[in-house]
Amino acid sequence: MLFMASAGVYGQVTVMPSVSVSETLTDNVRLASDGQQSEQITEISAGVRINIDGATLKTFFDYSLTSVMYAQNSSPDSTQFQNGLNTFGTLEVVDGWAFVDFNGSISQQAVSAFGTQSVDNAAINANKAEVAHYRLSPYVRGRLGDMASYEARYSRSVTNSDTAEGSGVSMVDGSVRLSGASAFRNLGWSADGNRQTVNYSAGRPTENDRLSLGLSYSITPQLRIFSNAGRESNNYTSIEKKSYGTSGFGASWFPSELTSLSASRDHRSFGEAHNLSFSHRTARTMWRFTDSKDVSATPSQTGIASLGSIYDLLYSQFESLEPNPTARARLVNAYLQANGISPNAIVVSSFLTAAVSLQRRQDFSLALLGVRDTVTFIATRSEGSRLDTVSTGVDDFSNSSLVRQRGFMVNYAHRLTPDYSLGVLVSQQNTSGVSSQQDITLRSFNINVTGRVGRKATASIAVRRVVSSGNTSSYIETAVIGSLIVQF
Repeated sequence: MLFMASAGVYGQVTVMPSVSVSETLTDNVRLASDGQQSEQITEISAGVRINIDGATLKTFFDYSLTSVMYAQNSSPDSTQFQNGLNTFGTLEVVDGWAFVDFNGSISQQAVSAFGTQSVDNAAINANKAEVAHYRLSPYVRGRLGDMASYEARYSRSVTNSDTAEGSGVSMVDGSVRLSGASAFRNLGWSADGNRQTVNYSAGRPTENDRLSLGLSYSITPQLRIFSNAGRESNNYTSIEKKSYGTSGFGASWFPSELTSLSASRDHRSFGEAHNLSFSHRTARTMWRFTDSKDVSATPSQTGIASLGSIYDLLYSQFESLEPNPTARARLVNAYLQANGISPNAIVVSSFLTAAVSLQRRQDFSLALLGVRDTVTFIATRSEGSRLDTVSTGVDDFSNSSLVRQRGFMVNYAHRLTPDYSLGVLVSQQNTSGVSSQQDITLRSFNINVTGRVGRKATASIAVRRVVSSGNTSSYIETAVIGSLIVQF
């Protein structure tokens, strides 16, 4: 359903309701190492997707409610309900000056990285929780005459789950930034002030205040270098706040519209932090690599909603085909659906935490687009440790001072006909801790055929094989899944 509004908040609005039905025949619904139980699982889902590309409001909203029914009554509740949400957007409140960013997500996530991991939300798994995250961030930006530009932002986010373990975290951020040019050509300056408070329902609140002054110099229009120095005060490793000196440097390089590279390194109270980002695209490929180390309130989560790694890759790739963002979003969604590709497949599962942690994460993604074939590859590696050593909150870092996760996913899609496609998905995830007993490897293989069975309906049939090996979680599951999606 597509309709247009001529002016005001709403420009182009796309509303797409949908209904889907899927049937899963599995030989191990409880993901058990022995005594496997077969089950027939029926999932009925109703959802709506809304895109708004207006003069003052730009937003994406995707919500679904799924009813999960077990024919053999494997679950204590014969019917379960699962919410799914992914939304983000920006509202321009005062023309060119005041704005509000917002985002939210609801998804099924693992409680513990060392517990039973699954690739299917319908499996009966005690190590699974429904996690909801919401963030609201009003801000203003403008200029102080010809001297400088400014931005002042307030952000509040809340994350909750339906389990008591590490169930909630709220975060408040306040920041002010001033930046401007100097009397010297190509030389710029900046001043930043930040205050952050993180409060865990199963832990304790931590605070961090930062003040820094920076200089930047444009060597060429494409190459810029920068540095900063300041002070930081926090209570990450103590009851009361302690003050530390900070410093950093970096560079950004944009040789063309198709390639970008940026890198920065900072000396913080906890040691060294860094951020490296590289992206490059050609007519048929898209490459991305990021490497970061910093404080994290929710390991393996960015806190910012998106449409998924594969979606983001193709969205960037299709920029040359369709410059208009709204039209490009429809083009990417149609391409994903036609080729049976999941836009938000997860390589490494996140887990719940009860204290601030230090996270090192590396991500590499690649998309190869052919005439009838599409290959996407995503690899992730992360290492996390507890930074708040005073907290008594209980989570995975209570049992292991270091949590390592690494994984990859390869998705191959082949267009059999204009209406049907063949897809093959191979993935592996490994989680380990300091003990040899804390080691789990999850491997999965999925092959599916997807095609249009009407003007608004798409059907698919898939076969899945999952093998989990480890001291705390070991099982084998084989399943056949059939589904029908109708979009109105």
